[in-house]
Amino acid sequence: MREALDLARQGQGRTSPNPAVGAVLVRGDRVVGRGVHTWAGVKHAEILALEEAGDDARGSTLYVTLEPCSHHGRTQPCTEALISAGVSRVVMALSDPNPLVSGVGMRRLREAGVAVETTPEHAAEAAEINEAFLHYMRTGLPLVTVKAAVTLDGKISAPEDNQGWITSADARAHVQQLRHRSDAILTGIGTVLADDCLMTDRTGRERSRPLLRIVVDSQLRLPLTARMVTSHQSDLLVVTTSAASSERYRALENLGIRILTLDGPGGRTNLHRLVEYLAREKYLSLMVEAGSKLNWAVLESGAADKIFFYYAPKILGGLHSLPVVGGVGRRRRADAILFRDVTLHKITKDEFAVEAWLVKDA
Repeated sequence: MREALDLARQGQGRTSPNPAVGAVLVRGDRVVGRGVHTWAGVKHAEILALEEAGDDARGSTLYVTLEPCSHHGRTQPCTEALISAGVSRVVMALSDPNPLVSGVGMRRLREAGVAVETTPEHAAEAAEINEAFLHYMRTGLPLVTVKAAVTLDGKISAPEDNQGWITSADARAHVQQLRHRSDAILTGIGTVLADDCLMTDRTGRERSRPLLRIVVDSQLRLPLTARMVTSHQSDLLVVTTSAASSERYRALENLGIRILTLDGPGGRTNLHRLVEYLAREKYLSLMVEAGSKLNWAVLESGAADKIFFYYAPKILGGLHSLPVVGGVGRRRRADAILFRDVTLHKITKDEFAVEAWLVKDA
């Protein structure tokens, strides 16, 4: 199962909107087949393991990170292939998170005489690998993570010169891994105007589809010469309001850029409707890399699900350096936004990251 989990990790960023799955077939004391699912490869991990094993699959044990599928999708059901190949035992880390089919694969295998076991000790690790997929199946919405690089006193920028980076190269490389696992990334027009950023996945690793870059721009101030515009290849979405200039709208549209008009309260864009749009398009995860105001809007509205803040051993201080979360804020301590399941990640000797989930009303 340890090898199957490692194989599943190889599929991260390469399978969406499908889950990342690893499979290992063992006969006696030999591994006879291995498989990892990728969207481009189409075939599921179990099928690839069966193909590698050939006749050695008969009488073997399959170790798989997720319950084998029992329904028709882009491929035939894996349960039927396992039964036909003569696999005698299936050990899985996690049942199917889809409430409509959870347990169906296990039942079909048992009905055919295949022994089925689960390994609860591996369930948490298997769930973490497919965190966004499980969240989508549970809620019908993409997993929204607010990412930021901050000083120890919670600042993201200085009032004057902002040349250079807050965090180290190691921390920035770690961020790229998060981007690679994300289906979409969102920033605000203020960040684009200040940094002329690209917001790309720079890992160089295969993806199931391009990282969708999203700019929240209620007045359509996005310059036609911005690097996000000039580099777009159908991977840029601009979210605006009905107050935006029709001339600016046409100019961006003529460049082939997708534009969504989503009016929200106070003349701003409606973030919840944006998240719902992404869900309909089967984007399972959204990372927010934005400025102080937009960070607040995403958190305050409840559109966010979690945070991932990277802390550098620095202090900016002062009242004019921007905090990681701005906006009007909460006026009383008792009204603070709450988090749960806080995890600390060591990044370098002197840097760490805080990962935590928002506490939401039931």
